Amino acid sequence: MPTVDSVEIPNRSLFRQPEVCEIAKVQPYVLRSWEAEFPDLGVAKTAGGPRVYRRADLERVLRLKHLLFVDGLTLAGARRKLMEEQPTAPDEHVGLDALLGSDARERIREVHRGLREIATMLAKGPGEVPALFELAPRPVAAKKPAPKAPKKK
Repeated sequence: MPTVDSVEIPNRSLFRQPEVCEIAKVQPYVLRSWEAEFPDLGVAKTAGGPRVYRRADLERVLRLKHLLFVDGLTLAGARRKLMEEQPTAPDEHVGLDALLGSDARERIREVHRGLREIATMLAKGPGEVPALFELAPRPVAAKKPAPKAPKKK
């Protein structure tokens, strides 16, 4: 039975359902039943459009098929195995400094300061807005006289 590594997957990011079935060598009803068990499998089911799968979804289908048909796991067992194989989230203790460069941190701080200033201005009443942000009164335009209706004879 082919594994994920031994199946040649075309170099694309999206695949239609018939292509996934052909590459994985499964019937469409099997793929749909796996979708029911794994709701995050597949990208979109547009109205009247084909089911669309990402490359990662196709790889997951191949892995799922291997777990079910080669390793003999049940769907519940395959689900647990796939959950175990998922990469763990980054360590929560890793600080922002380790993930971002100094210029990105400074830009984030500037945005944060700007948002605080905006929140402060919004929290004030209409008469409390600093003069810098007050709008100059608009000049009142003179009204044009309404066109006269033609005289009736």
